[in-house]
Amino acid sequence: MEATNTEEVPLRHVEKDVLIPKMMREKAKERCAERVEAFNSCCKESGFFMAFKCREENSALKECLTQHYQDPAFFEECKRLYIQEKLEFQQTGIPAKNRTQKLPTSM
Repeated sequence: MEATNTEEVPLRHVEKDVLIPKMMREKAKERCAERVEAFNSCCKESGFFMAFKCREENSALKECLTQHYQDPAFFEECKRLYIQEKLEFQQTGIPAKNRTQKLPTSM
């Protein structure tokens, strides 16, 4: 009696409050890649004075990330992806990051 529909899968508090937001942070960083790169390069160039010289890049990065964090559709998308990975793990027993197919070396 497994629930295959993502709407029916019950989530624990740690999944709702920790694991899905972690996935949201990772995906938001991918979506804000331009701003992340601009902030990183500014920090590398500025050295010790990065707190003063990179304020504009930092605020642009924060704005982009916050926009994604507060988007309910983005949360639902990440929740759906998390549940999909969870169901695949329950079926295979292999975590998503280890699920790449390995070819034998004797070919």
